[in-house]
Amino acid sequence: MAGHRLDPIDRKILAELQADGRMTNVELAKRVGISAPPCLRRVRALEEQGFIKGYHADVDARELGFEVQVFVMVGLQSQAETDLRAFEERCREWPLVRECHMLNGEVDFILKCAAPDLSTFQSFLTGDLLTALNVASVKTSLVIRGAKDEPGVPFEVLEERLSRSA
Repeated sequence: MAGHRLDPIDRKILAELQADGRMTNVELAKRVGISAPPCLRRVRALEEQGFIKGYHADVDARELGFEVQVFVMVGLQSQAETDLRAFEERCREWPLVRECHMLNGEVDFILKCAAPDLSTFQSFLTGDLLTALNVASVKTSLVIRGAKDEPGVPFEVLEERLSRSA
């Protein structure tokens, strides 16, 4: 299990930074119970090893005028690896697509899209997505409201699992 590669202090650092990526190194060190210099070294190592991919502000889409969120289920005509990769690359180019996940089952991909209004999303849907190479089917679901939006992973579940296997 990947969690075993990290010691408890590394996991605590990751959990704290996931909850608040803006805290100072001094505050982080205090929260995890070590001094600041080794804490900074550990954070840098976690970044270099790819455990920390970046730092982001959690912006309020609706406050910024992005009133429409839509989940889009996409079926492709071909699931050959080159065609899957081509679709993923195309999704990375579309600004309205905020997340793209390949799925197992009836749907090949699910996209999370954000748009300022319905007409902007409709223009993307009809002008870009539906006309994209290899797209066979598209189903959309407009988000009415969100009940939970937690970034990252549930560290408490990882810690519980590691404590049971120790």
